[in-house]
Amino acid sequence: MDGKRSRLRFTGKKAGVWLAVLLLLNCAGCGYRFSPGGENLPPEIRTVFVDIFDNKTSEANFENQVRSAFIDQIIRGTRFKLADSKEAADAVLRGSIEGLSSSPLSYRATNLAAEERLTAVLNITLEDRNTGKAVWTGSGLSGTADYMVDAANPTVTQTNRRNNLSKLANDTAEKAYRLMMSGF
Repeated sequence: MDGKRSRLRFTGKKAGVWLAVLLLLNCAGCGYRFSPGGENLPPEIRTVFVDIFDNKTSEANFENQVRSAFIDQIIRGTRFKLADSKEAADAVLRGSIEGLSSSPLSYRATNLAAEERLTAVLNITLEDRNTGKAVWTGSGLSGTADYMVDAANPTVTQTNRRNNLSKLANDTAEKAYRLMMSGF
């Protein structure tokens, strides 16, 4: 009887090992990737210059925050290197901030806003510098960020808004970058 038990244990271990190997092979062969690598973009594009964004809103300097956020995405990514100038780049990332709005998200009992939502709308184009053709375009990309309103202290509200403008720029740039790298 002991011989059967050890034989059954050995078979159980062997089956577990085979199951683990099959699962590993199944995962390796399914084609799923955790992050897109920009395979849809031309391989000859290796360096990107992020141009100055056109700001069609009344929010001063928001274009600089958005541009900086896209520069950070290029630096963090592994697909491209950041170029110092248009002339040194294979492609130019251009964009415009089409809109920036703020709307109440929740109210206090006094009918004053307790929380507001910022919404930005961007148009982005990655353009091959040599041909001038758009390699990728993202039209009407939007992002949101929420912040608390302090009715008793407008300075706190302005600080919250300013911080969330930065968050909005970063989140929207990350979203656009992922869409570009995914080919959407």
